Amino acid sequence: MIKTNIIFLIIFLAFFLIPSPSQGAEEELTLEQCINLALKQNPLILSSLEQYQASLARVSQAKALAQPSLDYDNDMQPKFFNLKGTGETYLGVSQSLEFPGKRILRGKIATTESQEILQDIDLLKLDIIFLVKEVFYDLLLAQEKLQYAEQDQQLAQDFLQKAELKYSAGDVAKVEALRAQVEASKAANEIRVAQNEVRLATARLNFLLAKKKYAPLKIQGTLKRPRSRIDLDTLIQRALMIRPEIKRLNLTLEKEGLQKKQAYMSYLPDFDLGLSKHWIEGEGNFWDFALSLPIPLFFWQPIKGEVAEAQANIASLQREAEHLKNAITLEVEEAHMNAVTAQNQITLFEEEIITQAEEVYNMFLFSYQEGEIGSIELIEARRTLLEARKSYADALYNYGIALAALEKSIGQTLEGESL
Repeated sequence: MIKTNIIFLIIFLAFFLIPSPSQGAEEELTLEQCINLALKQNPLILSSLEQYQASLARVSQAKALAQPSLDYDNDMQPKFFNLKGTGETYLGVSQSLEFPGKRILRGKIATTESQEILQDIDLLKLDIIFLVKEVFYDLLLAQEKLQYAEQDQQLAQDFLQKAELKYSAGDVAKVEALRAQVEASKAANEIRVAQNEVRLATARLNFLLAKKKYAPLKIQGTLKRPRSRIDLDTLIQRALMIRPEIKRLNLTLEKEGLQKKQAYMSYLPDFDLGLSKHWIEGEGNFWDFALSLPIPLFFWQPIKGEVAEAQANIASLQREAEHLKNAITLEVEEAHMNAVTAQNQITLFEEEIITQAEEVYNMFLFSYQEGEIGSIELIEARRTLLEARKSYADALYNYGIALAALEKSIGQTLEGESL
């Protein structure tokens, strides 16, 4: 009986007290997941998508036919509003018809405007993706510097213990132990600074993900390591074909061309057709048919108005396109140069600076333990090692940002490709 009660107690504790896998630690988000969340939940993108839906509705409006009219005419009334005594009555329908091709052309213009909004959305997405990458790398850098600060605190505590032992043994003056205590306090303060940077970076990333500012957030990833290089000319050519601004400008040029054509088509007449039943007292019923169309008597007005405006806009857009291509080319070149510079710095740190700083610190630590040098030399060596590690993390961060800027300047990701 006692065994049975114990078994039931164990089952109860396992069922109610042990957390299930779904109640475990919060899922760690990768960079790709953060980007997908931002693109899905960002209010600016959602607003732009609603504007795109509105533009699709305007396409339907542009293609809509004019509504027909019901016409009633009552003439020759013997008295005011004496409908029964009228001598002549018309009852019929009329319809305005555009010259063939005008309605289709208007629909093409509205469709082009809708496609312009799509390119604006793509441009907005590029900006948001870059911001997410930038803040994601900010958080990775802050976390890495926090780890370095914790490692430095361990070194400072080790130095403090050794200094106190040497002071207790009478090998060093009290000032050496005090200096070690100051270094330990500085290391503890650096941890608090690094923790605050982590909190701020987390808040910025939460903002981009449309989450509460200080909601718990864990990320998974590392600062990017360099890859082999892609030819700069290839990157520039790709940017000039893919960038949303280029596509949007081409669409705007196409729209202005359509509007110029629309201005010339204003010379072509629209029609008003009418069909009515005509009753005349004492004579009987008759059918009437009416056709009316405008005469382009003032033919110079479109040439000086809509056509001239479209021609000026086209010339302006062509110059703007030339400027945009030059600006994009410069942007790609600068981003590529920054990525190459950061890549060279990373190589220098990995092959020389970090290794040398660690060797110097270990050598000075041994010399300090042997009493060959004082604490000041060891402190400087530890600081040099810490700064080298931080600078290496900065170089990795700069490379990641430069790569993100290069991807933005091209208009697409380079993931899976060599740089």
